[in-house]
Amino acid sequence: MDSLFVFRGMLQDLYAKNSKVIDKAVQFVLALVTFYLINQNVGFMKMAANPVVTLALAVICTFFPMIMTAIMATLLILAHMYAVSLGALVVTAAVFLVMYIFYFRLTSKMALVVLLTPIAFVLKIPYVIPVVFGLIAGPAALVAISCGTIVYYMMEYVKKAAAGMKGKDAVGLMGQVSAYLKQVFQSKEMWIFIMACVIGFLVVYTLRRQSINHAWKIAVIAGVVTNIVVVTAGDISFGVAASYASMILAGGASVIIGLILEFFFFSVDYTRSEKMQFEDDEYYYYVKAIPKLSVSTPEKTVKRINKRQEPENATEVRRRNRSSEGASGKKTVNKARVKKSQLKRGPAAKKHDMKEIDKMLLTQSLKKDLNLK
Repeated sequence: MDSLFVFRGMLQDLYAKNSKVIDKAVQFVLALVTFYLINQNVGFMKMAANPVVTLALAVICTFFPMIMTAIMATLLILAHMYAVSLGALVVTAAVFLVMYIFYFRLTSKMALVVLLTPIAFVLKIPYVIPVVFGLIAGPAALVAISCGTIVYYMMEYVKKAAAGMKGKDAVGLMGQVSAYLKQVFQSKEMWIFIMACVIGFLVVYTLRRQSINHAWKIAVIAGVVTNIVVVTAGDISFGVAASYASMILAGGASVIIGLILEFFFFSVDYTRSEKMQFEDDEYYYYVKAIPKLSVSTPEKTVKRINKRQEPENATEVRRRNRSSEGASGKKTVNKARVKKSQLKRGPAAKKHDMKEIDKMLLTQSLKKDLNLK
């Protein structure tokens, strides 16, 4: 476990240093996946479904706030609806208009929830949304989850009924609008999933705020069980065809993702929890303090083996030694040269020197005798 906490600390440090780049990278991936899934499910306009257009839209949305990705996704859906029929375009535009007027204008930060909800439905893990946002968000996310669910079922209906939505006259247009509204907003399956998401969200949100031990784990498991129970009850009561195998797999994926979120956002040590009580003039306070669980990242020390360090005046001392050694060497060489020259002169040179000395002595004696200067 210590290695996992060290890894978490490394990831947190990496995100703290490169948060802007990572946020933009995540926004690019989310926009790319959103546009790709829209084109794959309702890609009736060939030009808008082009991969180059998808990539270009994702790149453009990366440099704007998240609400711009939601707006671009809305426009892309409307373009595909226009390619199907005018009735589909009118109904879809009216639904999106209501969403933007009454919700997105006030809470634009919830655009991420609206984008992720249809993606979760496409990936067959819809229970992940109420579990995740019940852990990290507030009740305002309920409206966004409901809107995202409605958007998914609108795309599913158009995908299935596109071949029959071809009426162009007034009678055909009204028939399209009536059939669209009836099939989408009278869909029992959609309302069952919305009810399951709302109840599951409230269960997760309520339990994770309690002061009980392992509150997040209990909230995740209870939220997943609640979603499965509500969908199963709707299946039995209203005859909605639901795949129990996919429900179990979606529930397992939701539990895993919820535990991962707890590991990153709510790791605490329940063994060191403390309960405190204090008061002021008006209230008594009962507080339960649980320390966060963290492991310090070990610091790596690198040892370097360098050359022998010498004192600052080592170079000067070495220079003086060399100069003195050079001078002594020169003297030795001169003496050697003198000795060598003396050895080369031999006995003949010695006789010549004695003759010169005799001449000098004779000259000095004559000068004394004759009183010569």
